Amino acid sequence: MTFYLFPAAGRLSLGRLLVGLVCCLCWAQPGQSAPPNVLVILADDAGWGDFSFVGNTNLATPAIDSLARGGATLSRFFVQPVCAPTRAEFLTGRYHPRSGVRGVSLGLERMAADERTVADMFQSSGYTTGCFGKWHNGTQWPYHPRARGFATFVGFTEGHWGTYFNPLLEFDGELLRDHGYIADRITDHALTFIDHSCTQAAPAPFFCFVSLNTPHSPLAVPDAEWERFCARPIPLRGPLGADENLEFTRAVLAMMENLDHNVGRLLAALDRLEIANDTIVLFFSDNGPNSDRWCGGLRGRKSSTDEGGVRSVCCLRWPGHIPAGREVRQPTGAIDLLPSLASLAKVPLPSGKPLDGLNLAPLLTLDGDSAATARLAAARPLFATHAGKISVRTADHRLDAEGRLYAIETDPGQTIDRSAAEPEVAAQLRALATGWRAEVLEGAPPRKEERFSVGYPAWPAAELPARDGLPQGGLKRSAKAPNSSYFTNWKTETDAATWAIDVHSAGRYEACVWYTCPATDAGSIVELVAESAAEGMPAAPLSRSRPTPVPAWDPPLNSGEDRVERVGESFEKDFRPLSLGELNLPAGPCRLRLQATAVAGTCVADVRRIVLTLLEPAAAPAR
Repeated sequence: MTFYLFPAAGRLSLGRLLVGLVCCLCWAQPGQSAPPNVLVILADDAGWGDFSFVGNTNLATPAIDSLARGGATLSRFFVQPVCAPTRAEFLTGRYHPRSGVRGVSLGLERMAADERTVADMFQSSGYTTGCFGKWHNGTQWPYHPRARGFATFVGFTEGHWGTYFNPLLEFDGELLRDHGYIADRITDHALTFIDHSCTQAAPAPFFCFVSLNTPHSPLAVPDAEWERFCARPIPLRGPLGADENLEFTRAVLAMMENLDHNVGRLLAALDRLEIANDTIVLFFSDNGPNSDRWCGGLRGRKSSTDEGGVRSVCCLRWPGHIPAGREVRQPTGAIDLLPSLASLAKVPLPSGKPLDGLNLAPLLTLDGDSAATARLAAARPLFATHAGKISVRTADHRLDAEGRLYAIETDPGQTIDRSAAEPEVAAQLRALATGWRAEVLEGAPPRKEERFSVGYPAWPAAELPARDGLPQGGLKRSAKAPNSSYFTNWKTETDAATWAIDVHSAGRYEACVWYTCPATDAGSIVELVAESAAEGMPAAPLSRSRPTPVPAWDPPLNSGEDRVERVGESFEKDFRPLSLGELNLPAGPCRLRLQATAVAGTCVADVRRIVLTLLEPAAAPAR
């Protein structure tokens, strides 16, 4: 079944093509090679210890191991404790609070619209750009990946996805039911993009971001991988020892071997197309492990600012430029990736906002003043934050969120507080944490209200998922985690779902609700009301859709695929769009209220999303 969601937008302009031509001509000067392709592969919730090349004998990751052998490893590479902040730091080269990212849902995951991303940079330099898989830095325009420098997007914009087999994915504006396992299919679409980029009559270099959403829960994996692990002994255990949840661990390890298989498929494609020597490959993960499994004795896991929560593997391969087997031991981080890739590919950095990251190219290639770069990397602190907590990492120490000091190179498990033994170091790092909190974490003015943008002519249809709305009355989300959830328990006329929106273009809009409803409850009357949201003023109706009866549509939950019982995530089902007619919306802030004027049975409907499509902008007033 195919549903239309967004119109295609953002065709490559003549000006951008000319920029790309100039870029290629600059690279083609005597003695200079063509610009390299860039392939970035990001894992989701894979901890530092989830790879065989770091010593985990519970599994085998030969493809990722080959990247470590064939290029450079950043052996002390740090990200943030959760997904969206790390992704924002990779995309911008700036600590995530500076770009407005403060969480993983409810609008807190969005980067400010004026941030320039690594994809913007490469696209402006003539690269063909594509993003495949999990985005997690905004859903509506101008936060959507198509507005952030990616000419192609296949995947999902929320923080996690509820169905791993035959998932509903967005394909450049359309929601389509895909067929197969989600990590395999994301890889398939990336391979198609790479093939297409390389077989054009005048091929341009590509920037391909493959953001696999595994081993993030829910824990689902194809039979072939699961059968290798479902009864396998787990000799290496995490901090819980005999109390470790081995079913969870086995499922994660099976998902990791599937992930590695897909990395291998991408690397094999580079060999097949004879472009491996012309392609920078970067692999890393977005935070620590999502369970208490083996992680080399590091303390902490996902959501923790301790070493285990923020240390990730990171491998970069570019044959002939980055020496095989190179190890960078100085502390590095996700903020360093944008300036480093830009330097390697000779792509200009964005002007305006200062970067926090360091250009690591001299350390990776051993060209230029690598000793000076090594001193800079060793001397600077790196900061991690989550839920108001801050940890500081230097070359030799970690100050944890409670102000305790650890000699982290000799005590990676953070077992002995060195604050009394090294009071000057402890005082210095506490002062750094206090200053960073004031400048970065609290420096950006907080948004008074998370409003979600609609009405951009470049992308006329705006999705407003249940994640971005608020339940009123007895309405509630289908799971604790807002991402990939839906509203349920809609039983009375006083129950409602509301969305705070910011209308970019005044005009006429079509409203659709994506719903399910049992046949025994069909016939309730629903409407969507736009209310004024002026600060300090009572809400007043601005426009109202037509009263619409809810037809029967009651598909089953997709609930038979998990290897381990899910806890925080919602199951999904096949929601169907129902047109509610039109609204006339003024520009500016307002609030949408989805409500029932009559309840036919025991429940009105379950609701996954609202979609507002700009049909006709209002005429500009005569001057």
